[in-house]
Amino acid sequence: MSEQWRPAVANNGWTYRDRIGPAEAGSSLSAFYAGRYAHSDQGVWAQRLAAGEVLCNGQRLRSDFTLSSGDRLQWQRPPWLEASVPDHWEVIHDDGDLLVIDKPSGLPVLPAGGYLEHTLLRLLERRFGGSGSGPAPRPVHRLGRFTSGLLVCARRSATRAWLSAELRTSDPASCRKFYRALIRPGVLPQQPGFSRWIHAAIGRVPHPRLGQVWCAVPPEAPGALTALSQLTLIESRPEADLVEVAIVTGRPHQIRIHTASLGAPLLGDPLYRAGGGARDEALPGEGGYTLRAHRLRLLLPGGEELALEAPLPAALLSSGQIRSAARSKTGPC
Repeated sequence: MSEQWRPAVANNGWTYRDRIGPAEAGSSLSAFYAGRYAHSDQGVWAQRLAAGEVLCNGQRLRSDFTLSSGDRLQWQRPPWLEASVPDHWEVIHDDGDLLVIDKPSGLPVLPAGGYLEHTLLRLLERRFGGSGSGPAPRPVHRLGRFTSGLLVCARRSATRAWLSAELRTSDPASCRKFYRALIRPGVLPQQPGFSRWIHAAIGRVPHPRLGQVWCAVPPEAPGALTALSQLTLIESRPEADLVEVAIVTGRPHQIRIHTASLGAPLLGDPLYRAGGGARDEALPGEGGYTLRAHRLRLLLPGGEELALEAPLPAALLSSGQIRSAARSKTGPC
């Protein structure tokens, strides 16, 4: 597959809209924004106010302001530079409605974290939106920016709703999602085939640089989400353990958090540390880990089963798979 990248380019900016509720009434506008968008402190928001970027109830503000319940705010964020991203993918399945692609690492799925136009959603709209063949396919679920592999999209809204429910289900007979990853070695029993279930709950916790992040939390914590994964050791290596992780639930960063909760974070993960918490020094958008959505089994609306697989890079192949591939290339002796 040839490497194609969309170069870094400035977008057209974006308007963020908020409405003040009773709990926020009486606070200053700069304090509200510093809490709502924690990437910037009150001093930065005061500068944005002075620059005329914020409107309240349609009126442009130039200084701080005490908020009332029902106030409607608009932050008109000026254009910003979006970093270069991969602009290619392989199609794994396309029946005219359901589209499953092999998403490359480094491509965000939906707008967030500084990406607006350089996302899979926008690229799909550009590629298919003007084709005259109906609506463009839209992602049904997310994969992390640096997670590669099988990503499900659909053109019809009814199909997206069905598939979204299937991908969130906790019934393994309906849907199974299998990933391969490299994790910190020396934590799991060194027995290929060793398997265990991971039940760590996942919830939002404060973070000094990111505002809030998803982490492992006690199951009784407010807002805690139940999460279930099954981890299987494929191969132990000196530098990393090769594992397969089947997820039953679909929580944010579930595999990264669950492997970290065992004391074995994904190798190179800049955010999650052993135990499932987040490093204070982490920055948004950092990669460095290897995680691939490798296999997927879906039960479709008509009752038929769809089983799909994305090819594995050499780093995620077991020694046996590498030897088998080498024999198939050389042929019989």
